[in-house]
Amino acid sequence: MAKTKAQKVQDKEAVSKNVKLFWKLVFTGIGLVVLLFLLAAWGIFGALPDHTVLENPQTDLATEIITADGKTLGKFYNPGNNRTPVTYDELPQNLVDALVSTEDERFWDHSGIDGYGTARAFAYLGSKGGASTITQQLAKLYFTVEPRANKFERGIQKIREWIIATRLEKQYTKEEIIVQYLNQFDFLKGAIGIRSAARIYFGKEPKDLKVEESAVLVAMLKNPRQFNPQREISKKKSFNRRNQVFFQMVRNGKMTEELKDSLREQPIVLDFKPEGHDDGLATYFREYLRDWLKEWAKDHVNPDTGKNYNIYNDGLRVNVTIDYRMQEIAEQALQDHMKNLQAEFDKQNIKNKTAPFRDLTKKETENIIKAAMRRSDRWRIMKAAGKSEKEIYASFEKKTDMTVFTWKGEVDTLMTPRDSIVHYKKYLRAGLMSMNPQSGHVKAWVGGINHKHFKYDHVEQGKRQAGSTFKPFLYSTAVDLLHYSPCKELPDGEYTIPAGKWGNLKDWTPKDSGGDYGNILTLKEALAKSKNTISARLIDEVGPQPVIDRASQLGINTDKMDAVPSLALGTPDVNLFEMTGAYSVFANGGIYNKPVLVTSVEDKNGTILYQYVPDSKDVMNEETAYVTVDLMRGVVNYGSGSRLKDSWRKSQYIYKNVITGYPYELKNDIAGKTGTTQNNSDGWFMGMVPDLVTGVWVGGEDRSVHFNSTKYGQGATMALPIWGLYMKNLYNEESLDISKEKFKKPDNLSIETDCEEYKAQQSGGLDEEDDSDELEI
Repeated sequence: MAKTKAQKVQDKEAVSKNVKLFWKLVFTGIGLVVLLFLLAAWGIFGALPDHTVLENPQTDLATEIITADGKTLGKFYNPGNNRTPVTYDELPQNLVDALVSTEDERFWDHSGIDGYGTARAFAYLGSKGGASTITQQLAKLYFTVEPRANKFERGIQKIREWIIATRLEKQYTKEEIIVQYLNQFDFLKGAIGIRSAARIYFGKEPKDLKVEESAVLVAMLKNPRQFNPQREISKKKSFNRRNQVFFQMVRNGKMTEELKDSLREQPIVLDFKPEGHDDGLATYFREYLRDWLKEWAKDHVNPDTGKNYNIYNDGLRVNVTIDYRMQEIAEQALQDHMKNLQAEFDKQNIKNKTAPFRDLTKKETENIIKAAMRRSDRWRIMKAAGKSEKEIYASFEKKTDMTVFTWKGEVDTLMTPRDSIVHYKKYLRAGLMSMNPQSGHVKAWVGGINHKHFKYDHVEQGKRQAGSTFKPFLYSTAVDLLHYSPCKELPDGEYTIPAGKWGNLKDWTPKDSGGDYGNILTLKEALAKSKNTISARLIDEVGPQPVIDRASQLGINTDKMDAVPSLALGTPDVNLFEMTGAYSVFANGGIYNKPVLVTSVEDKNGTILYQYVPDSKDVMNEETAYVTVDLMRGVVNYGSGSRLKDSWRKSQYIYKNVITGYPYELKNDIAGKTGTTQNNSDGWFMGMVPDLVTGVWVGGEDRSVHFNSTKYGQGATMALPIWGLYMKNLYNEESLDISKEKFKKPDNLSIETDCEEYKAQQSGGLDEEDDSDELEI
């Protein structure tokens, strides 16, 4: 039935009314959305960051330690803040392509919000992917504090992210947004930011990442835990997600189909290198540096915060003198030798009923163990908790799960804390320090065998008796005061200094191991053989105090040294830091350079906050320094140090059960001195070439932990092989250009060092050496 005109008018009005209602609803909806955006922008739902915050978003930046050859040695950071930013120019193009292709295909075209992606997300309710842009993800990383509880709050949070994203787009270039996002993202495993991630997961700088490695890291952006290639449970997911990144790159024209097909079947290959404080190179040096920086920071204020610099989050750059290549070689040399030496030590302790101790009663052994208990964290914590000593001692007898060090790797075991103390006591410890004598720059610092399990630093903290390595201070004093030539002859018969002459309370008659007396030796032979009898004659001639003065001039702390004759045999306690600096004076023509560790400190913007000023002084005339070096040449040319120049066959014979097959065969000019202390408790070797002085010490934590014979316990067996391996491998690294030249001879040298010429003038002697120089005091 046809509609009347009135009905038609009514229908038309109804349609018009519905259309108007529709548009009212649309505009109302739009208005509400706009209102929500305005309210969010006005901060009604919570304050938004202003332009100053957007210009300088607050992020904690790790302090980075940079070696002399430009490599990152380590970092200082609070947990979760191992972040060191990079610039866009330091990113490889393949990483940028993988990121944009996977996370935000229209990144270069939008202004912070992807309209197409947002519409698609609404239309399909997110089933075909979200719409979050890289800029929005950056906004979320910077300014989202915590997840929202309900849908309304999550919606408001999304609006806030949109607003911040558009502001970020106005504030920064696209390149800056990409690099900020990658610098901010937490890749887990201590890898905050792309630089830490590249170093930790692949052992390289971001610019060196291959496309397949970049794809792995981009795959982690979706969920760094779920797609983590280092976690066993997520390796398959990481593999599949990486291949999805390849697909996205092909889709966006950033990778060919052929390359994708060649890469998609390849497994993920990691070079996982965690950057914890106990991981990586130079761990002992880094601990020393941490203390140094803390002291420095006490006197320096960060103008951005108005507070003293914080070494964990102010992004400092510390330039140090350590050479990364030399540090690697030093640590490897020490590890290689100590593993073999420990095996021999353990073998010799099989039948030792008091192992690992020697020469002690049961009561003395118990006292050592109890002293270790009282120094432990367990004791300190339980004492603070109010536990009695009886309760604390009892806790050391209860077995507990623990991970202990062995030379075959860490072992999980069930052990009492008391037994763990004995376990660690049996390990021989070692230290090495190497420095350039002309600049004072410390090039390598190895404080022990494993920083995680042995915290004590045997470069700077550890002070032990110097043994015969102290004798060059005595000999140089004699050269200086008495103008003695290395070719001067003295008898090596027993020599007694009567009681009271030099402060000694009783007659002092030092012995030589082996009792080979009655010879006439040159000073060079006497030092080479470490003749205690001739050392006694020399200190009687010059007196103990001038020797102490000489040691002090060379940088040795002499505050606790008594001016007594036994100084001649190296009774004072010294550390490697002091000894290496002191020996550097001989190699540097009598000029002392205080060992340098830090050349400069910069803030996060590259402004120099600290610059090292050289600290040098003349402490010995050039002639005395050279003559002392010449004396120490004898140690290497025909004394206990001569094994540095031995052939492989002879080296095997000398060390048959200890370190078979260390053929050094060094042919260049070397000077040095071995040292062994009472009961073979300490083994030293101080060695030098014209541009590098290196000291090595080996021994037990306790002096009662030692070899039973001088054959194995002397410095020539315990310490010298580390020096030999170190130097041999330094020379194999030609880029280091370590000197093979002769020590520079001063012009117009007035002391004759050529013994043939000296003999012609005054009827002189011969040359030879041995290092069996136990202290007899």
